[in-house]
Amino acid sequence: MESEPTIQFRLDRRSGVPAYRQVVDQVRQALRLGILRPGDQIPTVRDWVKQIAINPNTVHRAYRDLEAQGLTEGRPGSGTFIRRTLSKVPDQQPQLQQQLEKWMRAARAAGLGDEAIVALVAEATESSKKEEV
Repeated sequence: MESEPTIQFRLDRRSGVPAYRQVVDQVRQALRLGILRPGDQIPTVRDWVKQIAINPNTVHRAYRDLEAQGLTEGRPGSGTFIRRTLSKVPDQQPQLQQQLEKWMRAARAAGLGDEAIVALVAEATESSKKEEV
């Protein structure tokens, strides 16, 4: 019996970012957020192909890149598994995410689009770094 993937990935074919890079970036983001943890299995190449019609060689390239970074390991006959995480997930993360989602709903209700929201978040990120110094 085949196990279900821990997380669902997606590709934005209009983003200009190569598909293999999107796979790598999404795995890294899931590690940072604690969605994926050491020992978790990530989707097989077959799962990727079924889910989003991606070339198997693209997935293999992404998985080789993740393995070279020491984040995953392939186990012959079993799949690809997470070896290590990128950061410790704080206990407050769920609450912080809820607050951010509430803020984003308010931003959209105020008429801001995705580009404007991303610009505001980037500006706030930079401003908060200056305050830390």
